[in-house]
Amino acid sequence: MRIQKSAEDYLETILRLTLRNGSVRSIDIATDLGFSKPSVSTAMKRLRENGYIIVKPHGLIELTEQGREIADKIYERHTLLTEYLTTIGVPHDIAEQDACKIEHILSEETFARIRDHAERNSRKNRPE
Repeated sequence: MRIQKSAEDYLETILRLTLRNGSVRSIDIATDLGFSKPSVSTAMKRLRENGYIIVKPHGLIELTEQGREIADKIYERHTLLTEYLTTIGVPHDIAEQDACKIEHILSEETFARIRDHAERNSRKNRPE
């Protein structure tokens, strides 16, 4: 399934905020991403219409199973790519920014190879 980069970013943000805060509202997303509340509201409407989120009473936003699957995938890519880039010497803030760009365009095969390489290097560097 292929969705737009902006939708992937929103889903990942909802996941991150849920993990951090336990619940998420549109204002939390707007604050985190630095977007206007109307822009976020429009995006949430689209995500809801496409079955990626549910908006509960009091404006609480939850990922559907389909939304969570996409969010998990993007979050894994973001986390691993950020860690990988920092291990090769990229400053953390730049690694975060670059990971956010790269996570959307890598093929499954390329990402799997990067993950395998990172795991092999991680095992090599563990103390015995």
